[in-house]
Amino acid sequence: MSLISFFAKGLLIGVSIAAPVGPIGVLCIRQTLMSGVLVGVACGLGAAVADMIYGIIGGFGLTFISSILLSQKNILTILGGIFLGYLGIKTLLEKPADNTTETSHKNLVTSFTATFFLTLTNPMTILSFTAILAGLGLGSANTNYQTALALVSGIFIGSLSWWFLLCGSIAIFRQKITIHNLLWINRISGIIILCFSVIILLSVCK
Repeated sequence: MSLISFFAKGLLIGVSIAAPVGPIGVLCIRQTLMSGVLVGVACGLGAAVADMIYGIIGGFGLTFISSILLSQKNILTILGGIFLGYLGIKTLLEKPADNTTETSHKNLVTSFTATFFLTLTNPMTILSFTAILAGLGLGSANTNYQTALALVSGIFIGSLSWWFLLCGSIAIFRQKITIHNLLWINRISGIIILCFSVIILLSVCK
């Protein structure tokens, strides 16, 4: 019963970390509208896998890894901010493709990699997981690894479930969107992503 309880807690943690609207959410929505639900889910999968990795680091008490990551907090933040700025400019200037099926297949790996990298370079992710897992009594030398595995599995499935739900809901409206609409979606998404990039880079200067 204890393992089921921790798995359920992991589901809630995964959803709560994935759900807030941020650059990853904007990318997933935009990719779903532009290239279809598979590409949108690939975006979400990248974030979910990164969340799972941070969950493993925190849940299994791999403090030496988290210490290294946190010691390089500013560098990671700058790298993530610059990459996000690149994605913002690329999105802003990109023209909608006519052949969405072909684009979808080509973009699967790219979409996964982009959100995976962005999530890994966000130091707040590891801080959030460390705080949450410490509150649940995990991440110490006395960690019960079966409990940690149940929690981490729940985190991954919870995060991925949110992205499935979001992309599936957005895909319903995709058939009603014209090429002209997609052009404006690119522009608006690009501007929003660039704003997130600026905010992230400015946070390093504080």
